[in-house]
Amino acid sequence: MNVADSQRVGSSLEHLGYILTETIEEADVIVLNTCVVRQSAEDKAMGRITSLAPLKKKNPNLVINVMGCMVGVRGAEKLRARLPFVDVFSPPSDPGPLISHLTQGEVQSLEDSETTRRFLMMDEELILPIAEQGKLVSAHVPIVYGCSHACTFCIIPSKRGGERSRPVGDIVSEVRSLARQGVKEITLLGQIVDRYGKDIPDGPNLAALLRVLHEVEGIERVRFLTSHPNYFDDDLIQAIAELPRIMPHIELPIQAGDDEVLLNMKRGYTQQQYRDLVAKIRAQIPNCSIATDIIVGFPGETEEQFMETHRVLSDLKLDVVHLARYSLREGTVATRRMEDNVPEEDKLRRLHMLDDLQEQIVAEINKKYLGEIVEVLFEDKVKDRWRGRTPTNKLVFVESNDDLKGKVLPVTITWTGPWSMQAQLLHQPALISL
Repeated sequence: MNVADSQRVGSSLEHLGYILTETIEEADVIVLNTCVVRQSAEDKAMGRITSLAPLKKKNPNLVINVMGCMVGVRGAEKLRARLPFVDVFSPPSDPGPLISHLTQGEVQSLEDSETTRRFLMMDEELILPIAEQGKLVSAHVPIVYGCSHACTFCIIPSKRGGERSRPVGDIVSEVRSLARQGVKEITLLGQIVDRYGKDIPDGPNLAALLRVLHEVEGIERVRFLTSHPNYFDDDLIQAIAELPRIMPHIELPIQAGDDEVLLNMKRGYTQQQYRDLVAKIRAQIPNCSIATDIIVGFPGETEEQFMETHRVLSDLKLDVVHLARYSLREGTVATRRMEDNVPEEDKLRRLHMLDDLQEQIVAEINKKYLGEIVEVLFEDKVKDRWRGRTPTNKLVFVESNDDLKGKVLPVTITWTGPWSMQAQLLHQPALISL
């Protein structure tokens, strides 16, 4: 989401006549887009912000803008007292305050001002920042802002506000614009992406949106994240199964494998319900990959409860597991009402146990690809090898002297490891004769 927000800020500044500089000392405007989903991220952001104070002292005309979750929907005043050298504080996904400051109030906020929209859209197109025009193979497209679910460990609802679904027409216009600028793959974003449309009476759902976007000319692949098990319905499963451009890779966080822990997290499902959903998805989309999130050491989690999580992952054999140790976050229900009583050494040990388990599982899954022919969308070149991804989001490297960027090509997998695979092109791209 922050990548997408930053692109919009860059685009809006370029429409005002600014150009990107890689040297911070040369900048007239510095925008720091922050994430505070974990305490370590907030600490890092605060350290980076305070490091800018000497630049401001040296150049009083420098405009410093802090944006994103650190500001949140109601946090500007508190931050202004702590950071008096910062000129502008912008909520997540809203470059409006910065544009208003730079245009001396001509433009207000992104959500309320058609003038701001014109800075972000030209001929109803989202224009990518110049540095990314014609170079971006895959782009992020927010479709739901904020979140209204309020898991007890999560700070996002208080920072990004309640969920707000974008109109279908705006999303489709943006995707068409990205396709015209050379983007081949889009990833639809939402804190709970499968709740898209639920805040609109009789609104569209995610499955309906996928069916519309599937027909956008030039877009080869569509992905979406992150989903919630409670809202991943049969219509969505059917859409993924039926539409070839919707990639069979599903982000479906479980967070914990024990029912009591899940209840304390306010997730709204049981371990068995999650298992049943995974079985249903795999029955209807046989070759799909499934990723999940796990938090170890949630308040009150016993060793036995942790081992339930270990058993779930061992049984389900999911393709990706994003692991995190629980940490206190001011403003969350868990911090206010629960004691962080799992020792850090236990959290770290549990994390390593799941990490080791998952490495074995993924190595076994990827081994099945050996000798198989799969289609890869190539994104960029890294150290003489082209990097791309399969429909199931597996990372693949190929050696080739040809320009493969933005191409979807069949490859034969020649080597597999737990985190990536190597392959050979099945057919060399046709040479263009002049």
